[in-house]
Amino acid sequence: MGSKLKNISLIGLGVVAGIAASIQFDAIAQKSATAPLPLEEVRQLADVFGLIKSDYVEPVDDKKLLTEAISGMVASLDPHSSYLDKKGYKELREMTQGKFVGIGIEVGMEEGYVKVISPIEDSPAYRAGIKAGDLITRLDATPVKGLTLDQAVKRMRGEPNTKIKLTIARKDEDKPIIVTITRQEIRVQSVKAKVVEPGYGWVRITQFQEPTVNDMAKKIEAMYAENPNMKGLVLDLRNDPGGVLPGAIGVSAAFLPKDVVVVTTNGQLPSSKATFYAKPEFYASGPGQDGLAKLPDAVKKIPLVVLVNTGSASASEIVAGALQDYKRATIMGSQTFGKGSVQSIVALPPDRQTAVKLTTARYYTPNGRSIQARGIIPDMLVDEYADGDLLKGLRVREADLTKHLTNDKDKEAEAAGVPKADELEEDQRLIALSKKRKPLEFGSKEDFQLAQAVNFLKGLPVKLAKATPPAESEKDAAADKDDKKDVKKDSTKKVDKK
Repeated sequence: MGSKLKNISLIGLGVVAGIAASIQFDAIAQKSATAPLPLEEVRQLADVFGLIKSDYVEPVDDKKLLTEAISGMVASLDPHSSYLDKKGYKELREMTQGKFVGIGIEVGMEEGYVKVISPIEDSPAYRAGIKAGDLITRLDATPVKGLTLDQAVKRMRGEPNTKIKLTIARKDEDKPIIVTITRQEIRVQSVKAKVVEPGYGWVRITQFQEPTVNDMAKKIEAMYAENPNMKGLVLDLRNDPGGVLPGAIGVSAAFLPKDVVVVTTNGQLPSSKATFYAKPEFYASGPGQDGLAKLPDAVKKIPLVVLVNTGSASASEIVAGALQDYKRATIMGSQTFGKGSVQSIVALPPDRQTAVKLTTARYYTPNGRSIQARGIIPDMLVDEYADGDLLKGLRVREADLTKHLTNDKDKEAEAAGVPKADELEEDQRLIALSKKRKPLEFGSKEDFQLAQAVNFLKGLPVKLAKATPPAESEKDAAADKDDKKDVKKDSTKKVDKK
């Protein structure tokens, strides 16, 4: 497939959200082992520990060694499991509440440097003039090359009102740009909404947080208060990396019939074999706190389009999958990321200030589809821009991540091919062309996919993807065949109102 932008993470003011998990907080700190400890291997671990203590070139702290051993053991499982130290655990809890401390940029790693995918609106980085496409080459005096993305992210984190100096390489600039940014705590609003045309609303969810369901409900209520005769709604989940599981259940419940199945999960533990319904007890923050209770009844029946892309992951895919299975919405855009696993946050004894973020289950849509390493295939494939999506084949998905879980309904994994030289050259050509484009602002007048969604709701022609990409495998297409609408190969399609 060629080179890709790897390890996209969100420094929502310093905290990594990553291709976010469908997170559940587990109150159980420790569970009974299912088998006795392998004594020979444990003895070998102790021997290595002793060898390092006695023979390493300089003394090593016991706690550091053991913490790194735990961290490596958990990280070796899959891309989404990790050990959280005190600071990391605290920041994760804050992240689910929508607040972060740092500079405010969404980033990836490219050619050994941190690449700015997007500055978060009104963040310190945004105000400092950081732009999408900038390459961060130094953090204070430390070169970025040689650091992992996580290490670079940790250096950009910090306490409020502390400063960090970024050295930036920018296209068309001959000299490096040096910017000093003051870290701040910023509360990120996960829901945006507006009426894009009379009678047609747009609701964007940037990340599933604890307040998301209530915030979305308030935005929709306000929209109906000003426009009682709403004709159609666009739910925008593009580049939404996921978040907390109750948020996904609540957003789905807002549009689905009462009490239907939204998602099921399955793993080793009995507690991981669960079914989640469109009921307040599965998404409300507490008894009698159903944020959806005041939504107009019309929301359950209003024609609905869900916009997704490769950056739509996990909780976003739960919502898109449920609405697609019940044929409640038309899914539009490009194939999603394919993260079909649930992570539980397990606090560790004795002080419960550290934790393990552990993959404990796979999740399935109401029809039993597994999203893992496959994703949601839209009903209507629509490019990001009117002239196509140049980087469509270069964007990283779950199936591209090292040690990703396989799709348990498709155990036959395809061998990854090595890209040929001419393919790499084509990758570079497409990347160069894409840099000439103005960064897309979701919800703006230039938002091509949103315009096509509104056209669909109005019964007007929709400009479909110029070249429909093949599914990741024939089995992907077969699995989604019954759920996909019959889309003609013409560049436009006349559709009726739903």
